[in-house]
Amino acid sequence: MVDFDLRSANARLRASNPLIQCITNTVVQQFSANVLLAVGASPAMLDHEADAGQFAGIASGVLVNFGTASNHQLLAADAAIDVANAAGKPWALDPVSVGAVDFRTSRIRRAAADHPTAIRGNASEIAALAGVGLGGRGVDSTDEVDAVLPAAAKLAQETGAIVAVSGPTDAVVAHIDGTDHVARISGGHEFMPLVIGTGCSLGAVTVAYLAAARSGLADPDADASALSVGERTTDSGAASARFEAVAAAHAHFAVAGELAADGAKGPGSYSVNFLDALHTVDGEQLAGARVSLSTLPANESVQA
Repeated sequence: MVDFDLRSANARLRASNPLIQCITNTVVQQFSANVLLAVGASPAMLDHEADAGQFAGIASGVLVNFGTASNHQLLAADAAIDVANAAGKPWALDPVSVGAVDFRTSRIRRAAADHPTAIRGNASEIAALAGVGLGGRGVDSTDEVDAVLPAAAKLAQETGAIVAVSGPTDAVVAHIDGTDHVARISGGHEFMPLVIGTGCSLGAVTVAYLAAARSGLADPDADASALSVGERTTDSGAASARFEAVAAAHAHFAVAGELAADGAKGPGSYSVNFLDALHTVDGEQLAGARVSLSTLPANESVQA
């Protein structure tokens, strides 16, 4: 059974101060940058095709979010993904509104086929990307988290990614040693969906925790050779480290989301409190996060 040490995951993040390249939704760039700084990472919003690939070689990890994708961002993502994969660096895909319109859906599916380290979306987006749903309404979700866990497991098997499904209780799914592991993380607050950027910035923090986890591996370049032949390494130790990292990012948000509600009168004051809470949350508080671990029965998995 997989186990987590969220205290150590947070300590690695703070100590390593990873540089995260964000090719992301233009609506949330400033908020995402502030969120990364608050948790102990460094943001870089380089999203032009002329230098995105080169910068991905410098960055610790890459976020790809096609929320408001321009032609420049699409080409930048292609270049950055290629470099990140070649170097074995983590990158995460946020499949915003996949299934809503054809071109967006085709580009997101193309990115998913390039073996992201993590995929993070709402329940409808994860279902649609797995080919078992129609997708959400904009950034909203029309499906329940538990209902799409088999689809998330299918997606994890097909792509090698850790798949995170956001909702009132988040779920993180990892396919390790033939078993679909699930981490459920409770917390947050009802104001969170009313603040633009909380979901998108969670994708950036997920990459930050993944980059910190990679820095702690005995062989951080193990994924590079595996990806050169088209698949992510199946080493259970590395996979478990990635699973822990994605869960840690969601736990960090869940704990901070609850703390931010103290004194908040509405979404505006909550947004400010949330940044402060992200900054003050420590390893001890993460260790006390409400995280439950289980496995998905084989008969509930949608086989890849």
